[in-house]
Amino acid sequence: MTASSSAPRPEPLLATRSRASHLLRLLAATYPRAACALVWKSPFQLAVATILSAQCTDRRVNLVTPALFARYPNPADFAAASLPDLEEAIRSCGFFHNKARALQALGAELVRAHHGRLPADPADLEGLPGIGRKTANLLRGEVYDIPSLIVDTHFIRLSNRLGLLPAPSEDPLVIERRVQELVPRPEWTHWSHLMIAHGRACCAARAPACGICPVAHLCPSRAIAARSVAAPASPAPAVPRPAPSPRKKR
Repeated sequence: MTASSSAPRPEPLLATRSRASHLLRLLAATYPRAACALVWKSPFQLAVATILSAQCTDRRVNLVTPALFARYPNPADFAAASLPDLEEAIRSCGFFHNKARALQALGAELVRAHHGRLPADPADLEGLPGIGRKTANLLRGEVYDIPSLIVDTHFIRLSNRLGLLPAPSEDPLVIERRVQELVPRPEWTHWSHLMIAHGRACCAARAPACGICPVAHLCPSRAIAARSVAAPASPAPAVPRPAPSPRKKR
């Protein structure tokens, strides 16, 4: 049998779509409160919090933002802020030099081009300092209630492990377009939060808890993980042992 004939055939789109429907139902039941964990009171606050959340936990961001927004309530305040003072205010979120510059530039651009308001148009959002496609989709989904897929690291990892892609990919845009084919549009934002919740609670990057996973029976990676545990790595060459001492014979 050739390698090509032994390779598994890709799952038909309709079958993957059906499996995604079951995944949505089970994960929604498992995480009924799945939602954006960042605390915000205005679209601009969510944009700022999302920038701060890069390589930082949402919990830490939520500890920092109340004092930050009390000191800098609006885009104009961020634009006029002293960069060293802004850096110190967000230091505990990590990468504070880059994040402070992005926040200052974001405030200035909103004042200059958008009357101090966050635009709803996706192209305008993605053109703002510090805001890429993932953040723009989060803002569209949370602020403007436009169904959007928020493809973060959890989303990417689970999309691959759950076998939702025709071929493995780390490209957020490839993954976003594929999932758009699998999940009904009204559920896109909800699906995103379910992926994030499950990635944090169960399907961790290094040690997924497949034994307690509520969707393990729908996950092709569970069998792969089981085989990797059941089949140890190639044994090391045998090392001859010395003959036992006669005193130890019984």
